Amino acid sequence: MGRFLADGRIEFQGRADHQVKVRGYRIELGEIETVLNQHTAVHECVVVVREDVPGDKRLVAYVVPVPGHGMNSAKLRSWVKKRVPEYMVPVAWMELGQLPLSPNGKVDRKHLPAPEYTHRELEREYVAARTAVEEGIACIWAKLLKMDVGMADNFFELGGHSLLATRVVLRIRQAFQVEMPIRTLFEHPVLADLAKELETLQRQSTNLVFPPLKAVPRVGPLQLSFAQQRLWFMSKMDPANSFYNLPFATRLTGRLNVNALTQSLSTVVRRHETLRTAFVEQEGEVIQVVEPQVSLPLPVVDLRHIEKKERVAEGQRHAQRESLMPFDLERAPLIRAKLLQFEAEEYVLIINMHHIISDAWSRSVFVSELAVLYEALIEEKSSPLSELPIQYADYVVWQRSWLRDKTLANHVDYWRKQLRDAPPVLQLPSDRPRPPVQSFQGAMYQSRIPRTLVSEIKRVSQAEGVTLFMYLLAAFQALLFRYSEQEQIIVGTDLANRTSVELEKLIGFFVNLLPICTNFSGNPTFREVLGRVREVTLGAYSHQDMPFEKLVEELSPDRTLSHNPLVQVLFVMLNTPSTNLKLKGLQARPFEFDLARSKFDVVVYARELDEGLAIEWLYSTDLFDRETARRMAENYATLLTDATLRPDARIGALQYQTDAERVEQEALRRQHQLSTSFKPVKRKPITLA
Repeated sequence: MGRFLADGRIEFQGRADHQVKVRGYRIELGEIETVLNQHTAVHECVVVVREDVPGDKRLVAYVVPVPGHGMNSAKLRSWVKKRVPEYMVPVAWMELGQLPLSPNGKVDRKHLPAPEYTHRELEREYVAARTAVEEGIACIWAKLLKMDVGMADNFFELGGHSLLATRVVLRIRQAFQVEMPIRTLFEHPVLADLAKELETLQRQSTNLVFPPLKAVPRVGPLQLSFAQQRLWFMSKMDPANSFYNLPFATRLTGRLNVNALTQSLSTVVRRHETLRTAFVEQEGEVIQVVEPQVSLPLPVVDLRHIEKKERVAEGQRHAQRESLMPFDLERAPLIRAKLLQFEAEEYVLIINMHHIISDAWSRSVFVSELAVLYEALIEEKSSPLSELPIQYADYVVWQRSWLRDKTLANHVDYWRKQLRDAPPVLQLPSDRPRPPVQSFQGAMYQSRIPRTLVSEIKRVSQAEGVTLFMYLLAAFQALLFRYSEQEQIIVGTDLANRTSVELEKLIGFFVNLLPICTNFSGNPTFREVLGRVREVTLGAYSHQDMPFEKLVEELSPDRTLSHNPLVQVLFVMLNTPSTNLKLKGLQARPFEFDLARSKFDVVVYARELDEGLAIEWLYSTDLFDRETARRMAENYATLLTDATLRPDARIGALQYQTDAERVEQEALRRQHQLSTSFKPVKRKPITLA
């Protein structure tokens, strides 16, 4: 539901139906009510989703029993459980004499009383911790999943995913002083089972693999991280390029306090050394130079003199120009800010940072701190943010202190074994030959996977013990196998690589690229591919600390400017913390502008929404046309559907072409048959007398 505003915009008001999303599942509340109303003891009922604790959504059933009958929640729960999936069974039950009604006679859901979540009500869903280890793990899960958890709960059924799994493992490492592989969580996703495995690990060893991450004295030159080294080298090869800029823009509507925003930006820069860092050569070595203080101006560009209908287009041109403006890595700060003014209470904030000091997770840290500081300033309160115990330079010292000798050799041996049979280039059919030098020019195509298919994918993925990411990656690699007919398919994926709790609140360049290499030899079934992808992904997670830049250096593949080494295609699940800026008293929404540049042949971004999956296909225009990207998106959706319906079908038998493509292919085949079957009649030569 929405309403038109005076300026023609539409303001979202909510849903017209009673569909909700709980723990990643889209639920129609009316379906549960229909089942409940079929019970002979139920006179009328209503089911709602409540969020009495922020982030903890629960299904609650309110029941008016038939006169003379009391409500037996255990029997009602059993009745419902036999008729709907587990995720649609209400957690809490409340008996009412009558349902509250609005003046027009409809159920007034806003005035339904809050239930009491007792152990009696939750006895079939909740089992309390019995040991210190179980209690410790439960606390970690509850904090990350933002919900109460019991010993019988399954991490992935509660909405856990690969990124959260990494965070669980690092918190277990910190809390229990035990090095637990991430594979253990995937193999034992039920809390009670995971606790038993952790107890076994505790008995075997109490030593940490990693040295402690702590602040170091600022004496002597500060080195770069391995990732920073490669970016610095690439930038020095072409100082005028802007390929590693990370711009974003937010449209702000309301009464903006520009002075408070300017001060908030300056405070964020003061808090994070990396935002005050320059990169200079000193005696043949590149070092970080952290400036004690830098200025981050916020120029305001007034566009109110431009015709109203032209302001958005002009704002997009400003944002695009800013995104294409290179940074001088030898001068701090490597961040710029600009404010465009459309109306008295309409602005666009543009932020641009160089990748050498930031990544996607860092952007979420940046906007979160900016919002907190802005709110404190306009309410004339002191900053609630505590000082950071470590900085990015401390992380660099920590990284280089342990990633060497036997540890480095162990990682290199693993990756060398994984990638030894992989082809140097993934040969995809393209519209044009690969140029000798990449231009990095790209374009974006967007597609959707409906929520009905996503729900079925989740059902199959849970049965196979894989995450949604692994499932989608398996289908994507299967499509690339069909395209290229190469048995070894490498697809890279970005990992946040925040392998210590202290790193989660830092701005810096941590993200790491993992090459996931899946073997399609023997034309396996899709179910078998899921198992293979699960194994190689878990192995990659266990060796995620090996920086991709260092891996390329150690493996020394043939280098060329025509394509990226080892990995030419990426698949990324966008489940990092929110990067949307929200300022107190202001309506904020992303301000879109053209930013399509691709450092890879194809990059697929998948994000889960209420409506299903939003898929963005970023492709190199050196190689592909838009029509090819559209066809690739349709082929992926078709293969994903068929694989979900027939997981035991072999990859070579899965359908990936659309009906229109098959008709076109058949027509071309028949045309070819006709042309090759035509044979000219040989005639005898005519002899003239």
